Amino acid sequence: MSPFLIVLTAKESYYPTFWKMIRIWAKILLYGMGFWLKVTNDEELDRNKSYMFCPNHASLMDPFVLIILSKNPIVFVGKQELVKIPVFGFFYKKVVIMVDRNNPESRKRVYEMAKKRLQNGTSLGIFPEGLVPTENVVLAPFKNGAFSLAIEHEMPIVPQVYYDCKRLFSWDIFKGSPGAFRIHQHKFIETKGKNQEDLLYLKEQTFNLIYTDLLNDKKYMKDTNRPNNDREIKSPI
Repeated sequence: MSPFLIVLTAKESYYPTFWKMIRIWAKILLYGMGFWLKVTNDEELDRNKSYMFCPNHASLMDPFVLIILSKNPIVFVGKQELVKIPVFGFFYKKVVIMVDRNNPESRKRVYEMAKKRLQNGTSLGIFPEGLVPTENVVLAPFKNGAFSLAIEHEMPIVPQVYYDCKRLFSWDIFKGSPGAFRIHQHKFIETKGKNQEDLLYLKEQTFNLIYTDLLNDKKYMKDTNRPNNDREIKSPI
């Protein structure tokens, strides 16, 4: 696909077509590896609106799941370090808003780039944990970036729970198998009329929603190597 992708990443106006091709690639990859999706939607997406997608992150398959779930283009905000990956890094730096979390200027640039890209139903995708936690962690504390951007651009937050990606496609090469990825898309959290003073509340609300859902799933909890009676909701702040 590289010859086509070189053309489609030449201009930002080509991004919707690029997104369609990436979705085809993601479907071939996911279904070809023996996975399929079982999705529960508490609220449906409006194709004319922009959203802030906030899934939990536990597997290399998570971005591909999110790509398949959204027919409208999503611009990801991702780590600058991934540019170093051969071939992938070339396209990554052209279509992803890169951020160096240790650099305040880099974080400021994210806001400027997001404002430029958010038009015609384009959304943002951020894994708010900011990392892939070790397998004994249910959900890592959230970073502020996703919620600050959602408030800035008045985008509804879309909490998504991925139960099975870690279990079926683990970072441990001795684990995994084909199977269904169960997805729960919760009701959206509105940010219209909110300001930066509401950031911590929105972050905690989203965290607790996803965390409680994961705690209630026996298959997910079994793979975290934690007891099922661990019911305490831990603050992400």
